[in-house]
Amino acid sequence: MRSVSFSANNHVTLLSGGAAFFPALIAAIDSAQVEIYLETYIFAEDETALQVQHALTKAAHRGVAVRLITDWLGTGRVRTSSLEQVLLKTPIMHRVFNPWFRRGVVRMHRKMCVIDRQLAFVGGLNINDDMYSDDGERLRLPAPRWDFAVRISGPLVAMVHDELEGQWMRLGEMKLLARWQQFKRARSTLRRAGRGPVVAGLVVRDNLRNRRMIQRAYLHALGHARHSALLTSPYFAPGRKLRRALEAAAQRGVKVTLLLGVGHYRLQDAVAHSYYPKLLKAGVNIVEYRKTALHAKVAVIDDKWATVGSSNYDGLSLLVNQEANVVVRDAEFSHKLRQQIEAGIADGVAITPVDFINTPWHLRAWYGTAFFVYRFLMRIITIGNRG
Repeated sequence: MRSVSFSANNHVTLLSGGAAFFPALIAAIDSAQVEIYLETYIFAEDETALQVQHALTKAAHRGVAVRLITDWLGTGRVRTSSLEQVLLKTPIMHRVFNPWFRRGVVRMHRKMCVIDRQLAFVGGLNINDDMYSDDGERLRLPAPRWDFAVRISGPLVAMVHDELEGQWMRLGEMKLLARWQQFKRARSTLRRAGRGPVVAGLVVRDNLRNRRMIQRAYLHALGHARHSALLTSPYFAPGRKLRRALEAAAQRGVKVTLLLGVGHYRLQDAVAHSYYPKLLKAGVNIVEYRKTALHAKVAVIDDKWATVGSSNYDGLSLLVNQEANVVVRDAEFSHKLRQQIEAGIADGVAITPVDFINTPWHLRAWYGTAFFVYRFLMRIITIGNRG
């Protein structure tokens, strides 16, 4: 198992929500001269997505090599089909990840883009309007979806490019020898590099080379936490190791706070609630974000370590899906992200042990049932994927 490979002298800008992310992404696409790789779980058919699609089309028509990767399940069967028909009339090259579950249940849940090998974006935002729910019902949200991405320039961009280029090659017609050579090249290009502003690394999760890389990054950071740990996720169902790491940090005096999304899926909320009693007993602070849809997968530990990306704290993200996070070791960046998370906590509702003491028995039974159903399904889904 490889450790995180860091590079120094990067410039990493935090982008808060679609209002910051999409103008930055479209401006970068408009400035592209040679190539664009864009990978997303959802590529919707709304005004925001069509603006991105139009920018990609313009770039392709002026001679930029545009390669788009979308997930079949995330984007949806109907939208994937219509998107393919539209893109056939343009120079854009499009490949779809795991159509009709041909590779099992694994999904490509990453959100990344690289422009001319000079500029990269990594985060949690799909290509969709952040004023509407992304569950297929397209309900208008009370406020923009709460999410983050980063814009990167510097040595780390090369690692993002290599990851996207490798993904593109694997999804195409690629012979076994070429796959093996690409696999070796990906291993040899990862290295620990230097000191200086800003030190950052790309951590990815797949079922071949990096089966537990993201989880290990979290475990390492929590294991070295001394003062505080702020973690945010819309879907919360941690495995035993991550749960124990959270509890151990709190028990040795670290102020651990979880900011969790609720209200998206009833079963998911029940599963998350089943973890609350032990975490609260260990001293972990839990805050539920109810202002709007929380989609952010971010964390800050001791104002020295921060991460932004696509990975939730659940079995699908940590054991099944392809995910991508950026880890940043920089006080200034960590402080900015901490301020954003603290603002989210201020908008949330704190959960206390008393809340669960007074929970009706039938709700406690529902939480326990949801947990066992979830664990049973995850054991089936992760057969052969546990690493």
